[in-house]
Amino acid sequence: MANENQNQNQNQLKIEIPKEEMQGRYANMAMIAHGPNDFFIDMILRGPNMPQARVQSRIIMAPQHAKELMLALQENVRRYEQNFGEIKINRPNQSGIMDFPLPKGQA
Repeated sequence: MANENQNQNQNQLKIEIPKEEMQGRYANMAMIAHGPNDFFIDMILRGPNMPQARVQSRIIMAPQHAKELMLALQENVRRYEQNFGEIKINRPNQSGIMDFPLPKGQA
């Protein structure tokens, strides 16, 4: 029994988040591209009525990691919908950019 607990403690990963990353980055668009060895995921912020958008973060990962991320997202979306109801989506436009539309402002 002591060996099992010791093995579990050795297999735990300690993850640290730097202070400047604690707030996170908001994105309402995503663009995904890939080559034979890597996936590039750009998280983009687009303001209302703005002619340009800004990449907030770029993640580069191996194809195996991209697939693991996809599976993890699918599982988490399933759990979310189980608790909060179906998420309504918009399909990506023809350019391959996923545009998450902003809600209409009210005064």
